[in-house]
Amino acid sequence: MFKNKKFIVYLSAILFVITNALFVINENYFFNILPFVLIIVFMALFSLDKLLYLIIFLTPLSIPISELLSGVSNDISLPVEPLLFGVLLIFIFKMVFEKSFDKRILYHPVSIAIYFNLIWIFITSLSSTMPLVSLKFLLSRLWFLASFYFFAAHLFKEKKNIYLYFSLYIGSFLLVIFYTLFQHSKYGFFDQEAANFVVSPFLPDHTSYAAIIAMLIPFVIGLFSLSRFSKVQKTWLFFALSVLVVGLVFSYTRAAWVSLVGALGVYFVMLFRIKFKLVFVTAITIIAVFFTFQTQIFMLMERNNQESDDNFSSHIESMSNISTDASNLERLNRWSCAYRMFKDKPVLGFGPATYMFQYAPYQLSSEKTIISTNSGDVGNAHSEYLGPLSESGVFGLLSILLVIGLTVYTALKIYSYNPNYEIRLLAMLMLLGLITYYLHGVLNNFLDLEKTSALFWGYTAVIVALDVYYNKPKELEK
Repeated sequence: MFKNKKFIVYLSAILFVITNALFVINENYFFNILPFVLIIVFMALFSLDKLLYLIIFLTPLSIPISELLSGVSNDISLPVEPLLFGVLLIFIFKMVFEKSFDKRILYHPVSIAIYFNLIWIFITSLSSTMPLVSLKFLLSRLWFLASFYFFAAHLFKEKKNIYLYFSLYIGSFLLVIFYTLFQHSKYGFFDQEAANFVVSPFLPDHTSYAAIIAMLIPFVIGLFSLSRFSKVQKTWLFFALSVLVVGLVFSYTRAAWVSLVGALGVYFVMLFRIKFKLVFVTAITIIAVFFTFQTQIFMLMERNNQESDDNFSSHIESMSNISTDASNLERLNRWSCAYRMFKDKPVLGFGPATYMFQYAPYQLSSEKTIISTNSGDVGNAHSEYLGPLSESGVFGLLSILLVIGLTVYTALKIYSYNPNYEIRLLAMLMLLGLITYYLHGVLNNFLDLEKTSALFWGYTAVIVALDVYYNKPKELEK
């Protein structure tokens, strides 16, 4: 009798309904999630790719637990981060026991640079002024990498999975934009201050929201040139691009706007195949001119009293205001603190993720702004580069620069030498998306957010996968 599979299914369903009813009668509703847990466990064991797709779709919609439960200090995002932790355990199991992971991914130069970054984070976590905070940061970085880089790179062995991965993310993030625009409409779209909090509960502020949009725009634009997409699909792409642009405009995030301009510049450099030497010499010349005339430049910037406001032209003009704009001045305050912290602990730093707890004593009264606090409890270093410098010392900065440098080199190599148009285009789009974040990272840092990491490491994984799986002649026409 029990050999009948239908009977077992029906019996299990009846037992679940009866058991769940008993729990509900006693006002215990947690048993309701059991079917979802079983589905996730099944996918983890027998269809990991589907679990990854579920994670990438849920990532933009995940919400910090503090938004759901008051008084919670450990702010993990639900439901995504518990799932990411589970994938990390599966990754460790496969590495230790199965040893079936593609070694070309594991030993790729970008992967090796990532190992160096992780090892240094681990070392500086042990010497951290707040070891538990630093080790928690390391753990989150590990589960981001396991899903969004290592497993994703393996998934990207098939090109169709690249499009599916980012389509799921974009489709989900459009819901976040719709929600944000709806909330913003209640205050009037031209209310700059409202732009900062209408993104809640999905994102902490408008800057991270805009950084994600900026990363997506080059990818969506580039897909229009591919013949593999039908007119219906391109209509959907046009709709998605329109929503992204509207979302970016009303984010009032100057750094994101600048990052797209920078990505456009890199696009022209790649399109016209301008020699690296010329780009390098130009960059060095600009830096030399800046330092030579820095006094005059700062004097000119200090004459700019235009503060950020609801008017777009005024908001753009305020970018160079370092005399009265509180946002710009506070960012300079944070950077100065990060540099002073680095000088105190140049090798090991204060420990990963500890900046916000340690920078207060490094503030100078002359550099504080109206939004500064004596306790220094309102944020991070506002830089993806100065943050690691103060938290993990000089090697912390060098390790992330090495990851970036090797990623850019790999993408340019693919773009320059691969004869397949689609592969070259994908390499360019991934790099341009990353360029927006590399530039935005000068002014902000969001790699501790699962939403940003899904794109940052996902784009990086695509570049590595293209280099590993599509560099042989027989693979180029797939």
